Amino acid sequence: MEVSHKLVKGGEFIIKETDAQDVFTPADFSEEQNMMHQTALDFVDKEVQPLLDRLDNHEEGLMRSLMEKAGQLGLFGVSIPEQYGGLDMDFTTSLRVTEGVGGGHSFPVAFAAHTGIAMLPILYFGNEEQKAKYLPGLTNGELMGAYCLTEPGSGSDALGAKTKAMPTEDGGYVLNGQKMWITNGGFADVFIVFAQVDGDKFTGFIVERNTPGLSLGNEEHKMGIKGSSTRQVFLSDVKVGKEAVLGEIGKGHLIAFNILNIGRIKLAAACLGATKMAASLSVKYANERVQFKMPIAKFGAIKHKLAQQSIRIYAVESAIYRAGMDIARMEQELLSQGQSHNEALLGAAREFAVECAILKVEGSEVLDYVVDEGVQIYGGYGFSADYPMDRAYRDSRINRIFEGTNEINRMLAVDMILKKAMKGELDLMGPAQAVQAELMAIPDFNAEEETGLFAAEKKTIQKLKKAILMVAGTAVQKYMNSLAKEQEVLMNIADMAIKVYTAESTVLRVEKEAAAQGEEAVATQIDIARVYLYDTVDLVNKAGKDALASMTEGDEQKLLAMGLKRFTKADLFNAKEARRRIADKQISANEYVY
Repeated sequence: MEVSHKLVKGGEFIIKETDAQDVFTPADFSEEQNMMHQTALDFVDKEVQPLLDRLDNHEEGLMRSLMEKAGQLGLFGVSIPEQYGGLDMDFTTSLRVTEGVGGGHSFPVAFAAHTGIAMLPILYFGNEEQKAKYLPGLTNGELMGAYCLTEPGSGSDALGAKTKAMPTEDGGYVLNGQKMWITNGGFADVFIVFAQVDGDKFTGFIVERNTPGLSLGNEEHKMGIKGSSTRQVFLSDVKVGKEAVLGEIGKGHLIAFNILNIGRIKLAAACLGATKMAASLSVKYANERVQFKMPIAKFGAIKHKLAQQSIRIYAVESAIYRAGMDIARMEQELLSQGQSHNEALLGAAREFAVECAILKVEGSEVLDYVVDEGVQIYGGYGFSADYPMDRAYRDSRINRIFEGTNEINRMLAVDMILKKAMKGELDLMGPAQAVQAELMAIPDFNAEEETGLFAAEKKTIQKLKKAILMVAGTAVQKYMNSLAKEQEVLMNIADMAIKVYTAESTVLRVEKEAAAQGEEAVATQIDIARVYLYDTVDLVNKAGKDALASMTEGDEQKLLAMGLKRFTKADLFNAKEARRRIADKQISANEYVY
């Protein structure tokens, strides 16, 4: 781990500038990380893709057999310590592997449920006996895991679960309740089950499949990810011993919420893998499909779509691996302070929970955009189940619901930023007051202009951050403790933050790579960064206007509107020609490249 990089904190991107050399980019992947990624890609290509129809038809034992093969290859053990049969690799490598399996349609759903929300609770919250008993089998594929949190009456409100765990005289518990939407439910051996002890102590338990009283519903009929096993789990007088308690009684929320932080950024990585697959299919089809005596890839309308797919993929990839390395560096810092491996990664993911929520939203929405445009590029064939975009389109939709809905994650991102500020962990007050003072001051038209690649773009990003501070500061002043009820305003602010974080990540990535390779070598990437930022300015302006219009009026509204206009102003840029250059690179390569 490089120790020379400046350590940043979660949410600081809003108030601080980041040096491009401190940002991790895909150009920095190690040979080992690329090797693990290629192993995952090859597995999906050779083992999963040929079986997609059979998987969607729920051929008995097929998904489990694929999962077992993945375990034997070592794909389950990337983040697991060697003493439990794992490879004990860093967090960025685990993201890289997750991206690699992302193009496998239903397979990455089963993979993520097993390696994430099923295994990690035991790794991070289990005692030594529980780890020794379950982790080796879960790592090598002999055992399969599932996570039982959601109930018919509690989805986003996870802590409202009604499943009961009543203590018994011998120190054990009797579980009664119903869980739904349980991924891997049909073949899991080990279930992480959440229940209320004594009616009000939310607690995690490890329940084995063969425990009397545990039964399963039928496979759910779903819009997409049909190959993923999704069942209800019924608990009828399920008797478990005290050794089944995971973590502490009444502390199940720590398990659920901490694991979700990691799950959110990993879901973004899986979506990234799926976007690259769908974008490559779009390019190939556009090159093959002839209309009016030429491939449709030669038409400007199609080039716009191919370019926009590439731009959004490149941007979210930049943000994912920036945040992933920030988590990894924070983990190393916490380890150096004497924290255990488990405490360090959980603490690091918790520190960057804002970024994890942002990426979950952006990753899933970029995938939805890419597959939707993929259907459009395929035209009528895109609507046919005999062509690949049908499955890609249906499978993508669940990602905006998984790991907390995108609406919940938008509100969480803003809520967590404000809470960090209230705790003194993030100094928002000073920068927000500086923005307020700037609104009242006369602009300095004689300020010396910086020079160099992206000097103008970085100045634009600084102004966009001021727009966020202005709108968020106004919301806090207006609503105070009732801000949580103003969900539309919170989502406006979140949209501003999501786009600015992603745009800044993209600019910093290209700036770093240009310094290493020369501007000519990354000319197309420079186009990507500039087009993405150009679009971002308008999106931030729209979200800011919507928020200000809903909570201000009169002279105050006019003043703030003028400030927003000042902070969301950018020079005209020929995005059409830049998109054509971006598209031409994809068309020439006949796949998504970068």
